[in-house]
Amino acid sequence: MQVFLINLNRRNDRLSAMTAQLARLGLTATRIPAIDADDVSAAWLAQFFHASGPLGAIPKGDQCCSLSHRRAWSAFLASGAPYASVLEDDVVLGDDASALLRRSDWIASSAHLVKLEHFGPPGQRVLIGEPTDIGGGHSVAPILSRHTGAAAYVISRPAALRLAAIERWDVPVDHLMFNPNVSALARELQPFQLLPAIARQRSGASDIAHWRQAGRKLGAKLVRREIVRAYYECRLLPRQIAAVLTGEAHLARVAAPLPVRFDRPSIEFVAAPAATV
Repeated sequence: MQVFLINLNRRNDRLSAMTAQLARLGLTATRIPAIDADDVSAAWLAQFFHASGPLGAIPKGDQCCSLSHRRAWSAFLASGAPYASVLEDDVVLGDDASALLRRSDWIASSAHLVKLEHFGPPGQRVLIGEPTDIGGGHSVAPILSRHTGAAAYVISRPAALRLAAIERWDVPVDHLMFNPNVSALARELQPFQLLPAIARQRSGASDIAHWRQAGRKLGAKLVRREIVRAYYECRLLPRQIAAVLTGEAHLARVAAPLPVRFDRPSIEFVAAPAATV
């Protein structure tokens, strides 16, 4: 399975760390140049995003991150492969990633998105459907509640085609794929969760956090946004509770211990062709 790595041109330090980490796992990756919020205008981004959505206005950094993932999907679609894994450059991978990212025969034909990462506090539980054992101590299960983050996932060609066809976004990429509360496309694609997860985004590593903070100043606009956000995030709750009561779903822990050590670089990434948005 081909691996695509999203990396900002100015973050050579992360590229070196990821190069070393993937080399230790016996993996290589095609680098996708990320869109840098410092280099593009809000006017240019506005052609791809609605002014507001279920979670309010999308911060500039999240807009650029979302379009960077679309670059990865386009590169994947051009490859002709049936599946690909997409990684962000601040992710830590467990040892099991070596076997799972080399092949795709463990992925069911019905699984068009498989989330490889755990996002959130260590003890967080996610509502899932019936798990399927895939061997090696892992299983996959449908995600039935919000579990955001897009630092590591597997995507199929049909899902990439569907996602890449979006003309204007109203939520960031991780909510689009992994938050059925606010995304009709997440409900349509019915993503799966790998259990236990094999990836974790490094704490405090985000390059886009300051863009989010800029939109969180207390005021009437923020209050309205939070009320709308709360409505969308809770509207599937009755259905989710019913699924638990009928035994169709249960809460599961996603986290697994992961290494946090990075080795020195020892391989080179394959450069991806220049990509357009």
